[in-house]
Amino acid sequence: MADKTYAVKRLLLSRAMADGTTMKAAVCQRYGPPEVVKIADVARPSVGDRDVLVRVRATTVTAGDWRLRSGNVPRGFKLILRLGFGIRRPRQPILGSELAGVVEEVGPAVRRFKPGDKVFALCGAKMGGHAQFVSIGEDAAIAHMPPNVSFEEAAALSLAGATALWFLRDKAKVKAGERVLINGASGGVGSAAVQIAKHDGAHVTAVCSSTNAGWVKALGAERVIDYTKEDFAKAQDRYDIIMDTVGNAPFRRCKPALSPGGRFLLVVNTLAELLGALVRPRRGTRRLIGGVAPERAEHLLALRELVESGAFRPHIERVFPFERIVDAYAVVDSGRKKGNVVVTL
Repeated sequence: MADKTYAVKRLLLSRAMADGTTMKAAVCQRYGPPEVVKIADVARPSVGDRDVLVRVRATTVTAGDWRLRSGNVPRGFKLILRLGFGIRRPRQPILGSELAGVVEEVGPAVRRFKPGDKVFALCGAKMGGHAQFVSIGEDAAIAHMPPNVSFEEAAALSLAGATALWFLRDKAKVKAGERVLINGASGGVGSAAVQIAKHDGAHVTAVCSSTNAGWVKALGAERVIDYTKEDFAKAQDRYDIIMDTVGNAPFRRCKPALSPGGRFLLVVNTLAELLGALVRPRRGTRRLIGGVAPERAEHLLALRELVESGAFRPHIERVFPFERIVDAYAVVDSGRKKGNVVVTL
């Protein structure tokens, strides 16, 4: 089946090259290190009646892209990854889950967008953002860009911001005055969560290295715990919400630090932990919340409002040109990125 699919793609490419409808894309033809990603000519996506064709100006390389490319996933998910995304090679060779750009073309039934509009979007599991063009449904997770950000900043809004919103607002129902601890506060999701929790009136404690302490405080954290010197789970403080964006703080470790009635948010977790949260979400008066944030336009609209008001700004550590996307992957693979890694086209 895989060989047949590959042959079909080659046929489509040859036809596209014949009529001039090709584009450049970063293609991942097998699982492995950053070097398996190659820039190649591929067929430009078609535009359906209710589709929006976006010329990509900026995209990101996220931890999700790293996991899909490398096959390095939390314990229990490797088989699920291969079954869902491809046994021998990624079924969708063009990764990239978020982007910003300019509308190039719209389908005849599209009403919300027109050519020339600046937009940002979340492709989610469909991927495809590491390319010159992406086709997105009008009713999918796509919205007009905030006027006060660049393409690079807009590209980094969607995934981390929507994940933080879904966990904190939709699932945990964070309230003003609550004490929120964010483990991994200097990462993409963590830095977004600090700002959103602060905006919603929570008292935020951030867990990160001392190197990033000043920056995380500037985002809104009232207190920073250096994980190399102190274990927050063994301290006497209690929190209404603990959000683990790293995957190294399971519930059994964090339970003593979680207040009665508290919520434990598993942004990164093993399969066993996720199933445990789904099957038995309540542990006494405490609640475990896991899952994957859905791709919703409403989240992008909420993020746009936060950006326009000055309450949220994505942090960009490095910006790479498209031809250096392998270097962008290497930064993410290091596990030491601060905020987001952006690629411009």
